[in-house]
Amino acid sequence: MKLSFHLFALMLFFLDNGVSGVGSDKLSVSVMEGDSVIFHTDVKRNQQEDIKWYFSDTRIAQISGDLSLICTDVQCNEGTERFRDRLKLDHQTGSLTIMNITNTDTGVYELKIISSRSSSDKIFNVTVSGVSAAERDEMKRKSVKEGESVTLESEKTKSPNDVMTWYFNETKITGDQRTICTDDQCKERFRDRLKLDNQTGSLTITDSRTTDSGLYKLQITISDSSCSITTMKRFSVTVIAVPGSDLSAAAVAGIVIVVLLMAAVVTGVFYCHRRSHTPVPQIVSITYS
Repeated sequence: MKLSFHLFALMLFFLDNGVSGVGSDKLSVSVMEGDSVIFHTDVKRNQQEDIKWYFSDTRIAQISGDLSLICTDVQCNEGTERFRDRLKLDHQTGSLTIMNITNTDTGVYELKIISSRSSSDKIFNVTVSGVSAAERDEMKRKSVKEGESVTLESEKTKSPNDVMTWYFNETKITGDQRTICTDDQCKERFRDRLKLDNQTGSLTITDSRTTDSGLYKLQITISDSSCSITTMKRFSVTVIAVPGSDLSAAAVAGIVIVVLLMAAVVTGVFYCHRRSHTPVPQIVSITYS
């Protein structure tokens, strides 16, 4: 009886620590400070699975199969408030989001999916590159004059497994150069003014207009085997109006013609005015006696 109990306890320990089942998958990613990162479970959670997230062997999030236990950060470990409300746990999939990531978040993240029949581990190695607040603000906030071009940098080299998607105010505008603006509203707004760098995924807006002002988001999904991570970069773009820049070429040409005609009329009136006031020479007759 005691032997059965110890075997059962040992099995539970192995399940909780990811020893049994399919082993572990590992995926590495590098991000910039201030980005958001989503660690995907790549599963549809059911009532039979417990999902636990660890950072440097400390539990930071958990969701039980029956939803009786859901916690993140300090709720999972009292007194350990590393992420300060920057964690978000998806109740449907168990995927974990870290918002506004910092360089202190660099490290190894581990996902344990535990069920009554098996368990699996996934390991995510995250490197966060630190930047100053001024540099971060410069990268994320873009301000240009109307008519100028603006480039939103991805800050990485695209690999074959990367899927990059750009959004404007939460509306998808491009996945690659062949699928830029697939809906009519997007086509009407940008009119062939979006250029995508195939090497980096950076987006350039040419001949900018005030209607281009808004929030742009780059979503990068990296996949390897059964692991996937999504990173998100946000850019605030402001296009400053330039007086008269919204006039078409025809309108400008029309204004120039009108100005020239007015100048010709004024010149003619001035010439006539001078002629009408030209003094008539008088003949003076002098008689000598």
